[in-house]
Parts: sequence; structure tokens; C-alpha cells
Amino acid sequence: MTLPLGYAYATTYAGIRKTPKDDLALIVSGMPAQAAAVFTQNRVQAAPVRLCRRHLKLSKGLAGAILVNAGNANCATRTGDAVALVTCKAAAKLLKMPVAQVLPASTGVIGVELDPRKITDALPLLVQNLRTDGFEAAANAILTTDLVPKTAFAEVKLRRGTVRVAGMTKGSGMIQPLMATTLGFVLTDAQIPGATLRTMLKRGVERSYNRVSVDGDTSTNDTLALLANGASGVRPDPKELDKVEQGIASVMESLARAIARDGEGARKLITILVTGAANDDGAARMARSIANSPLVKTAVGGSDPNWGRILSAAGNAGVAFDPGKTDIHLQGVLVCRHGLAANYSEEELTTKLGGPECEIRLTVRGKGKGVARFWTCDLTEGYIQINGSYRT
Repeated sequence: MTLPLGYAYATTYAGIRKTPKDDLALIVSGMPAQAAAVFTQNRVQAAPVRLCRRHLKLSKGLAGAILVNAGNANCATRTGDAVALVTCKAAAKLLKMPVAQVLPASTGVIGVELDPRKITDALPLLVQNLRTDGFEAAANAILTTDLVPKTAFAEVKLRRGTVRVAGMTKGSGMIQPLMATTLGFVLTDAQIPGATLRTMLKRGVERSYNRVSVDGDTSTNDTLALLANGASGVRPDPKELDKVEQGIASVMESLARAIARDGEGARKLITILVTGAANDDGAARMARSIANSPLVKTAVGGSDPNWGRILSAAGNAGVAFDPGKTDIHLQGVLVCRHGLAANYSEEELTTKLGGPECEIRLTVRGKGKGVARFWTCDLTEGYIQINGSYRT
């Protein structure tokens, strides 16, 4: 693990969670960073989402700190906007930076008032304890129902030197991104202009966070931020920007896969590849429909090679395609040829489906060039148990 230069991290237990586990994290850049972010498309949006948007606009895309709390979403409450603002002001004062350069984010239960003093009282010690090796602790502090922390890293060697990328994310449930998902923070020490950074984020989201679903629900708090502080002193040549973008996108893809793998109650990671649709958007819609089908997810959970559910889900996506020209592979085994059952050993395939990962490939034969890769997980009784007692 090689972290980007110029960032520091601190965490603490502020008493927001019911259990004594770190629930407040601070990420600080030693110099104002170029920043870009995408947010939930849910019509119900948490106060920190609204304020983060506003701060990015007021600061003209500069950020000096990210303040994150877990255990309370600060959403659908009477005091949410005031809480988000007063905590950002307190952090900005201690860090000696404009308040608009503090980006807030929250995750947890919706509809419960958040006492701002739990955060403001913890901030002085949090700032005092900032350290450059606190990345993993911050990744743990932002978790809710996650079973494991989710991090990813990359190094990109350029003509003038090496730049580094690090990402952390959280999420196990309420996952169906329509722009981003849950909370994610990706940091780099490359020198990247703001407009270029926004383009990199938009394209990276489409191939990563926008290609993952656990349960088809989009959160009220989804925030994915990308910061570039230039602390490496390395500015990529124009011809090297694609290489840097690939490094950032690879980190985001790793984070997205980790979310699907750690889906609430999940036992299996499912990778879906759709090819041959009329365009990439159509392929993505078909893949999303397959990923969100409870029938497909439970079949995989039960190691049942019920390919008819996959074909049906694809046909329910609202995308024109010819089922009679469609093939389906499960775990590399051809189970459906030209829309009809293929010859295969169900017993052998059932055994293959018992592993921790499942690959579904749907191919439409013809002239279509659309391609999409999507990640999801199986649906088990564990999902019901977790979400049936989430608040208690």
C-alpha cells in the first residue's frame, strides 16, 4: 500500500453509533485540492449531500477536507441542514481553511436527529491526531453494516515521476447506483486541472460505481468524491492523462466490486457481462435488470442453473433484442443457445455454481456492439435478517 502524498487522516468514536467503534473520520489535504463529486439521484437527499454540492460550487471545485460520520444519515430531520453547516464551520475554523472547502458526508439511520455537539466536541482531538498513516483507520470508521473495509490503490509511472491513487468506500445494502453509491473517497497526488478531473470522474463512475447493485435501492446519502492535490509535483503530459485516468478508474472498479462482494447477507459475487446489444446503454440496462432480479439472485444463491430467469430478466429491461439470437453462459458453460436450452451437465454446473463467484455471460448474436459489465451478489436469508433489525 503506497498512499498519495499530502493527505492526513484521523478517526475517533464520537458517540454517534450505539456501539463504541470509531464513527467520525477526517481526511485533510495539506494544500487545497481540485475536487469533483457525484451524488445520489434519489429525490430525498440528506443535508450533507445538499451542503457538499453547495460547497463545491462556492469553492469553485476546491477542497481541503472531508468530514464523515457513520451511524446517522443526517437525513429527513428538522435540524439536518444546520447540523451539516455548523460541523463544517467548526472543522474549517480548526483547520484554518474556508468553510466551503470542507466537504461533509454522513451514513447511517435516516430520520433520527443528529446532535452536532457529538461532532464539534470531538473535532479538536481529531485535528490534533491527524497523521499520514491513518488511511485504513478512516476506511474502517465510515462503515455501517459492512463486514470488511473496502480500499484500493494504484501507482502510475509517468515521464516526470510517479503519481499515486488511493480509494476507500463503504456499502453493503441500499445499493443501486444511478451515479455513485454509498460513500466513496478517491485521492490522488497528481496535478490534474479541475475540468479534467470532473471528466475523469464521470467516465470512471460509468464503468465502476454505476455498474454495481446489491438490492436495487438507491441511498439518500450517496456521495463519491475525487480529490487531486498535486502534492507529488507531477503534472501528467496531455498524452499521459489517459494513463492516469485508467489508474483512477481501476481503483474505482476495485471498490465497486468490493461493495458487491460484501453485499448484506451475500455469499457469492456475481459478475454479469452483456455483449451484442445495440449500444452500451442498452447492454447496461439489460445487465442491471439481470442483476436486480430476485429470481436470478436467489437461483445463484441456491446454485441452481436456472438460465430461464436470466433470459426473462434481460427481456424485462425495455431493450429491443432478439431472444432467438441470444446465448447464455454460466460459469463458462453454455446453458442457452439461440434462446433455447443447450446440452450440458446440470450436476456438474451445480457444483461449479457452489463457489464464491459466479459469472453470467449473455451474448446477442448480430451486428450490435454494445457491451456492459455489472457486479451484484446473491440474495440470501441473511439480507432479511440484517435489514429486519437494522435500527434495533
